Amino acid sequence: MTPKITRFLTEQSPATPCLIVDLDVVEQQYKNLTEALPEGRIFYAVKANPAPAILKKLVALGSCFDAASIPEIEMCLAAGAQPSQVSYGNTLKKVGQIRQAREMGIDLFVFDSAEELEKIAEHAPGARVFCRLAVENEGADWPLSRKFGTTTAHAGELMRRAPSLGLIPHGLSFHVGSQQTGVAAYDRAIDIAGALYRSLKADGIDIRMLNLGGGYPTTYNRDVPDIHAFGETIIKALDRNFPGEHPELLLEPGRYMVGRAGIVSTEVILASRRGGAEKDPRWVYLDIGRFGGMAETEGEAIRYLFRTPHDQSDETRSPCILAGPSCDGVDIMYEKNRVPLPNALKSGDRIEILATGAYVSTYCSTGFNGFPPLEEHYI
Repeated sequence: MTPKITRFLTEQSPATPCLIVDLDVVEQQYKNLTEALPEGRIFYAVKANPAPAILKKLVALGSCFDAASIPEIEMCLAAGAQPSQVSYGNTLKKVGQIRQAREMGIDLFVFDSAEELEKIAEHAPGARVFCRLAVENEGADWPLSRKFGTTTAHAGELMRRAPSLGLIPHGLSFHVGSQQTGVAAYDRAIDIAGALYRSLKADGIDIRMLNLGGGYPTTYNRDVPDIHAFGETIIKALDRNFPGEHPELLLEPGRYMVGRAGIVSTEVILASRRGGAEKDPRWVYLDIGRFGGMAETEGEAIRYLFRTPHDQSDETRSPCILAGPSCDGVDIMYEKNRVPLPNALKSGDRIEILATGAYVSTYCSTGFNGFPPLEEHYI
């Protein structure tokens, strides 16, 4: 919650639910990451928040972009990025999408299977490719290891095969999981990737790049290591694995770049003990829920912080179940880990949900139950 956002809420009183993002925070996060890992080229993960205002800000700062689809590539180019600044970072691409991306000038493609490598070879001949490795996601609040990545042995086979298919084997990548709260995850992953990298080089495969993926965390309801702690661990691991010269380093921050830059302003629809007894659980229903953008409360994985108008005046709180406005029974955000909220909270009160700049607007339904998409304000 920044003074800029506070002033906007006071002066504009925007209708709820809405997302408000302070672009100055995005810029500061970009600078913090470049200070922590000065060797790294930042490829912002567009899926975290593809708002044109954010993309234009990052283009001006010199960022590159990790895109997962043709529309995301188009958004980056429309914001002023050059094709050479965009990586097609989705391991799942239709043939037509590969062909279209190549026609748009995209030269860097990821893969994690023989079939995907063959598709790229046929429809983006001569492109640079990098293989995504499967690594442990221990310490991540939002793991990504099951759906993506291959073994180091298979990755080695595929990278050695790439030149015979007319492709340039450019590098390796991994992802330690979104909202990664442990710096050691990068240390272990770099050791795994480093061993394969050196093996490929020894066999005459001239790979040059190591993509560390994303995962760099945002602070929600508990402290996380500072970005410089991640930087120190990563640099030590690189020095250990590449004592002569580090490979070209790519970073794919998403949540870290925009998460703490935004807040959601929402209204309490109802605060009630529906059973009527004091022992009954207290339910608080907001005008935003899992279908309105709060999808990362699935499994209560991401634990947001809440600011209410009663925080200073009312010290009495009770654990509340938080739910959204829809007529769907799974539209419950927190039930097992209930949220302590002031007892004075009532219908009509506005609440701010902090650090919601990432993965909220992009997860928002286009109109489930007739509720309109989340309004967005970039200031």
